[in-house]
Amino acid sequence: MCGICGKLNFDRSEPVEIGLIRSMMDLIHHRGPDGGGHYVSGQIGIGHRRLSIIDLSTGDQPMSNEDGTIWVVYNGEIYNFPELRDELIKRGHTFKSTTDTEVIIHQYEERGAKCVESFRGMFAFALWDGAKKTLLLARDRVGIKPLYYVNRGGSLLFSSEIKSILADPSVDKRFNYRAIDRFFTYHYLPGQETLLEGINKLEPGHYLIARNDAIEIRQYWDLQFPDVSTNWSFNEAVSNLRFLLRKTVKDHMISDVPVGVLLSGGVDSTGVLRYAAEQAEQPLHTFTIGFDGHQFADERPYARLASKRYGTRHQEITMSAGDFQNFLPKYVWHMEEPVCEPPAVALYFVSQLARESSVKVLLSGEGGDEAFGGYQTYRNLVLLEKLKAIFGPAKGLLSSGFKGLGDAGWRRVAPYGLLIDQPVSDYYLSRTRTRDVQFKRFKESLYTGEFIKFLNEHEEHELTRALFKKVDQQPLLNRLLYIDTKTWLPDDLLIKADKMTMATSVELRVPLLDYQVLEFAASLPAEYKVRGWATKRILKAALSESVPREILNRPKTGFPVPYETWLRKELREFVSDHLLSETSFLSSFFRKSAVHDLLKSHQNGDKVSKEVFCLLVLELLSKTFR
Repeated sequence: MCGICGKLNFDRSEPVEIGLIRSMMDLIHHRGPDGGGHYVSGQIGIGHRRLSIIDLSTGDQPMSNEDGTIWVVYNGEIYNFPELRDELIKRGHTFKSTTDTEVIIHQYEERGAKCVESFRGMFAFALWDGAKKTLLLARDRVGIKPLYYVNRGGSLLFSSEIKSILADPSVDKRFNYRAIDRFFTYHYLPGQETLLEGINKLEPGHYLIARNDAIEIRQYWDLQFPDVSTNWSFNEAVSNLRFLLRKTVKDHMISDVPVGVLLSGGVDSTGVLRYAAEQAEQPLHTFTIGFDGHQFADERPYARLASKRYGTRHQEITMSAGDFQNFLPKYVWHMEEPVCEPPAVALYFVSQLARESSVKVLLSGEGGDEAFGGYQTYRNLVLLEKLKAIFGPAKGLLSSGFKGLGDAGWRRVAPYGLLIDQPVSDYYLSRTRTRDVQFKRFKESLYTGEFIKFLNEHEEHELTRALFKKVDQQPLLNRLLYIDTKTWLPDDLLIKADKMTMATSVELRVPLLDYQVLEFAASLPAEYKVRGWATKRILKAALSESVPREILNRPKTGFPVPYETWLRKELREFVSDHLLSETSFLSSFFRKSAVHDLLKSHQNGDKVSKEVFCLLVLELLSKTFR
């Protein structure tokens, strides 16, 4: 795991300054404290910070081919590199290391930009072909590793983190005002845009080619749902999934340094631990976190249960409101993007615990919900659509159908009742906004009149609706999974996972997001994943013989950071001082009286904690990056 950065001047007579590359590298030192290197030659300069995981002695970057015409800097892990390396050796390629980095170089020599189609793993890399004067940037299929770039017309800058790009004084720090509204709509920024105008994310499953004075971006992978699902029986599919999980977890454990597991107390992380423990030569390290004074949704007892079952060396840490508050300025500095993810703060502290225990690599269960249908929203919307098909669009008939579900069923589905006359693509903007049908009215009361006029010029949901059109013939569950895999997963969960673990110089690996696992899940009938009240059916069935029942059958709780209480109590003054300040950045977009009313409503117990946290994140980001 590492950090990469660089600059390409399109004018071949204009050299890149070595001092700039060094400054860019310094700003991502936390991503790779074990070493650093750069290659600067004329119009190109690339830099690398290294976190040593594989081939500790000969894996330094930038790395070149035999004649020095191709150079690469790379962040991530390619899990099938041993097989690729063997094939390349048979083709006559000579290797000077045992790293996956060198595989990228020789595979590029064989296949050009299409080499990315060969790689199974998480990666972001930059490859300079000196003979062709071409720069190739690539990002893994799902978006596990980030890669940002800015095209200034005369040059292209890129990096693993935005702050590194800002080291170039010629890059403007202008806020993207459209992104502010999009953040409030989704609670993250889907798509390629960031909060800073002109700085973009290379989207998952894409690569960028820069040559002469132009760039071209191409998509090389997308999640496909077959027109006809596999004809495996449920039991056959369960058996195949067990084989796949065993293989992918084994591959994700490739390392020359200790590997641990991040336990949340849920099904996914416990399932990853189950297969990791089976293949580990020594007891694994496991880590979890709890919260000072809050026992109502404590994950630690379930993590301890999993640790005991699999014989791990388990450690825990407790986070307080003071820890949460003190870290918030660092939170936005590391995250860089506006993301409403209070649990990310907890991830930082538990990753720090792992690092202090000399564990550089952590496995987590991220992605199980998006692959196998784990969110209650999926179940409830699938049921709603079935009821609509049975009773038609009439509210009265559908209300009768709701009542027939019994008290428990009514409580689960009734909040969706206002949606019965709308197509799913109109209200499923993302899983963060499914039921908030009053959100548009709420925003209009919060925004200034000038900001509302500005926003009328663009369509805030264009990206989501375009994605829906690509899968409009699929069953509803597949459509929901596709939307989340393309938006919520890379632009919220995986951004959080990368930025917070790399802030502590720890590599996080996510076996359930191996693209082969995703494609396997996509090939299954929807009812193998969600049926009736059951979610994640096939994954739970695959783990049923080994994961403790208390974990397998517990209700899904997410990661319950008690930030709502902290914002109302311990952080009340901190929040007010920032959001109601006379010099607040927010005053240009949000009516001060409305912000005051929002905070008052929050103190009275209304469920607007996410909106308050979003405002706080925006204010802190403005202080950090403007």
